Amino acid sequence: MLLTLVGLPGSGKSTVGRQLARRLGVPFNDSDHVIEQLLGCSIREYFAREGEAAFRDVEESTIRDLATRGNCVLATGGGAVLRAANRKVLRESGHVIYLHSSPEEIYRRVRHDKNRPLLQVSDPMVKLRTLQAERDPLYRETAHFVIETGRPSVATLVNMILMQLELAGVVPDHP
Repeated sequence: MLLTLVGLPGSGKSTVGRQLARRLGVPFNDSDHVIEQLLGCSIREYFAREGEAAFRDVEESTIRDLATRGNCVLATGGGAVLRAANRKVLRESGHVIYLHSSPEEIYRRVRHDKNRPLLQVSDPMVKLRTLQAERDPLYRETAHFVIETGRPSVATLVNMILMQLELAGVVPDHP
């Protein structure tokens, strides 16, 4: 069983995904970390050197590979849904969970993080609102479940996800 987390940069995909995988007793993969290992440099460096299109090519092949491994929790990069091929393979390979966060909430969480190339702009709030407007329909098209992140703790978010998955019969009830 593949569970994939999608959402804007800073929505909590890696943090929540790691805890969700631990609770389910399955491996955790973060497509961005896998890509950085493949490239031998940070995504930010590769993005700056080769451009977004080259990065999206690497991302697409990595997601295709990770999706075929099955039985794990996969956190994707925020822009993974921009390519129709990624949306299709993720939706068909397992269950996709959209961690929906407002741009304001994300900004509060990541405003000091310098490792997010798309947010290193003069007005990150405008950038986040633009990303939200562009990507929200794509996240919703890809997702089987939408979880409103708001301000609950990571443990609470994991419990909310598990409850949704249990109600849908995706995972067995946890005691």
